[in-house]
Amino acid sequence: MTAQADNAHVAPWISGTDLRRLAARAGQTPFFAYGRSAIEARVRLLRDTLPAGTQLHYSVKANPMPAVVQLLAGCVDGFDVASAAEMALALDTGVSPQQVGFAGPGKSLQDLRRAVAAGVPIHVESVTQLRHVAALGWELGVRPGIAIRVNPDFSPGRSGMRMGGSAGPFGVDAAQVPALLDAVVAQDLTLAGFHVFWGSQCLHAPTIIEAQEQSLAMITRLCAGLAGAPGFINFGGGFGIPYFPGERALDLHAVGTAMHAWHARLREQLPGTQAVIELGRYLTGEAGIYVCRVIDRKISGGQTFLVTDGGMHHHLAASGNFGQVLRRNYPVVLAQRTHSHRLERCSVVGCLCTPLDRIAHDVMLPVAEIGDFVVVLQSGAYGRSASPGDFLGHPPPVEMLV
Repeated sequence: MTAQADNAHVAPWISGTDLRRLAARAGQTPFFAYGRSAIEARVRLLRDTLPAGTQLHYSVKANPMPAVVQLLAGCVDGFDVASAAEMALALDTGVSPQQVGFAGPGKSLQDLRRAVAAGVPIHVESVTQLRHVAALGWELGVRPGIAIRVNPDFSPGRSGMRMGGSAGPFGVDAAQVPALLDAVVAQDLTLAGFHVFWGSQCLHAPTIIEAQEQSLAMITRLCAGLAGAPGFINFGGGFGIPYFPGERALDLHAVGTAMHAWHARLREQLPGTQAVIELGRYLTGEAGIYVCRVIDRKISGGQTFLVTDGGMHHHLAASGNFGQVLRRNYPVVLAQRTHSHRLERCSVVGCLCTPLDRIAHDVMLPVAEIGDFVVVLQSGAYGRSASPGDFLGHPPPVEMLV
């Protein structure tokens, strides 16, 4: 494969991949392919780096392809889900219901009923959710287990997406947690643990370290009046991956070293409480590619456009329309131009009737021909399932675990 200049994100499994063989296996373009060996290697790296006894959970929303979830069921300790469908997907792997955490600010009564009946701990995010869970416990004749998702009273400095430290729909404000703990006792519920999700897509190790330290201090304060220590604290994740030129991979060693220090304090301050790290894109993001094909090339106003059979309806994030404030290009390569030295400035666009449908804008690539494969790297998370697949009615992409 030939990458555009300054692309430093080509994963080893992709470099040796025969795209023609993968396309033949898919039977079409576009398609997503996820590298089994890359996912397994990432889990091993985390196991070798994080403190022994740290539970590793996979956030299913990052990539809910059933084969990926099934693969991770044999590698991680549990799952975090945000819908009844994701919960069913996790439970279908055979994982214990107690190792599935159900989070999300908008759980319906039917969602909650399914979780209570299945024995899945519910990460409550409001007084209303707590009351619903308690009522469902009486209705179904069970004592539900709950965790309290806390909207932290601190704000991380350099997170790609901040989800704490200010007003928001996620979790219960830290100042409101003591009253909620009283309600847990009054409603005869089982407090399984706490969940702190402060942000995501962070490449700055000091920010992650600070957020974890502050999370532990906050939960320790909140536990001061409890009769016993909680079963677990889910510290969220926040571990990011590099997407764009100039970004550097997270210093996982630095994060792991700091975790060993506070993990020892956790054992002293809250004996028996399990530390949980919840990760999504860090496990699967770099293990995936999105492949589409050039179906036309055209010149307009002196600019070259490579028109593909893919686009934002399959991969919204690559188009820049999934939370980017300033549009930046995902790393893109041309699979069949390895030995080409002829470069051109161009834009790679999709097949939709909107100017937002751009896979790569104003980049230098080898001169492409109709039929060439365009490969978008870093595509193992928030791809197909996070995209408007029904827009204009084009066929869905194939997904493969290879």
